[in-house]
Amino acid sequence: MKQSGLGWTTCDVDDATGTPQDVRNDLTNLQFSTPKATQDVTGIDKSAMERILLLADFSITLNGVFNPDAGKGHSVFRTVPSTSVPRTTKLTVAGQTLINECLYTDYPLTRADSGELTYAVPGVLCDGTVPTWTAA
Repeated sequence: MKQSGLGWTTCDVDDATGTPQDVRNDLTNLQFSTPKATQDVTGIDKSAMERILLLADFSITLNGVFNPDAGKGHSVFRTVPSTSVPRTTKLTVAGQTLINECLYTDYPLTRADSGELTYAVPGVLCDGTVPTWTAA
């Protein structure tokens, strides 16, 4: 059955101490990708590209609204500039779960001219584990 992106059941990101925090309420949207690298192996005898698959990867950007309350987005991401710890990131939607160990690389805040205070936190895979969806 086709599903919408409404009603995510899990979007947990570890804080700097390794404690999972539910950041769903502060997120307005997110994007993530599970690409595979490719290598061009086209011989000079070919008239079209020939490629093979290489390493898998994962990247994510979490876009949210500033919330200074404990256990919320700001308390999780404010330590990104001052720590270098992997953070388990768990996504669950429509009974499907994707868990990855990520390094979050920035905590940029934007104050728009209309007054919004938002962030867009980028993360990348860090532990060499292939991103794999599982049934929740």
